[in-house]
Amino acid sequence: MPEVALFVLVIVLAIGFAVINGFNDAANAIATVIGTRVLSPLRAVVMAAILNFAGAATGLAVAVTIGKGIIDPAMLGYDVMLAALIAVIAWGFTATRLGLPVSISHSFIAGLVGAGIAAAGTADVIIWGGFGRVLSAVAVAPTLGFAAGLLVMTLLMWILRRQAPLKVEGIFSRLQILSAAFMAYSHGKNDGQMPIGIIAMALMIHTGGEFHIPFWVIAVSAISIAFGTAFGGWRVIRTLGMRITALRPVHGFAAETSAAAVVEAASALGIPVSTTHCISSAIMGVGTAKRLSAVRWGIARSIVLAWIMTFPICAAIGWLVAWLFRLAA
Repeated sequence: MPEVALFVLVIVLAIGFAVINGFNDAANAIATVIGTRVLSPLRAVVMAAILNFAGAATGLAVAVTIGKGIIDPAMLGYDVMLAALIAVIAWGFTATRLGLPVSISHSFIAGLVGAGIAAAGTADVIIWGGFGRVLSAVAVAPTLGFAAGLLVMTLLMWILRRQAPLKVEGIFSRLQILSAAFMAYSHGKNDGQMPIGIIAMALMIHTGGEFHIPFWVIAVSAISIAFGTAFGGWRVIRTLGMRITALRPVHGFAAETSAAAVVEAASALGIPVSTTHCISSAIMGVGTAKRLSAVRWGIARSIVLAWIMTFPICAAIGWLVAWLFRLAA
């Protein structure tokens, strides 16, 4: 296939990646505000689109990590990128159909690593410092999300213990709009940068120049994520916003604020983390603050299992597709 055609194909698949991100990851940012019925789905989607765009436009450290911090840029080729994109789209679509909130970011990183190893024939292609930070964040970020959700909810329960439930409901119905906005913004600044990094990688290969992120790349990625959120995120929204634990506005506020704070800290460090992991674990922490039985642990267990499966499944798909490309070359 001509190089220009491969370049166009990667761009198209990167846009598909952004739509899948909207189907699954971006839906997490507004799941609780819809689940508590503070915002209608339409208003929540519009807000998520605007704040995702703002997050993506105000910090690109994660996109840079994706573009040149996971595998050696010298080994990047269209075959590696295509294999990684096929892996993440296949897994993201499957998980979304099952209503499982998985990490689209980690799916791509795993697919990229698997494809890089197949293309180079060795694991030396991996930049272990960058990849190691991502792997450590798989455990650290959900732990921090759970702990923060538990702590914030416990503090709020103590502070509000003498307040009338109706008054608490009114206050946090307004505050949760702000926390959901913060969650959507933090998603754009971290998970939302994945398609930005991918398209910038394709541009680097196509031009043979340095890694650079034009503004149109940010715009196309943000719009694609918003489209995916609007048309495909409802199953994940139902799982997070309605099935893990019963949520009221105060619970949604605690979960969103806790998760967004963790994601924002990771973004400042340029570490790709999973918004999915952070908000899911924060919701579990909030539910645990009420009582252990308030969390539907069977559903939580299915979500955690999907997290664990993401790396080996996507790495295997990426490796297999890249290996087939090598055979066909």
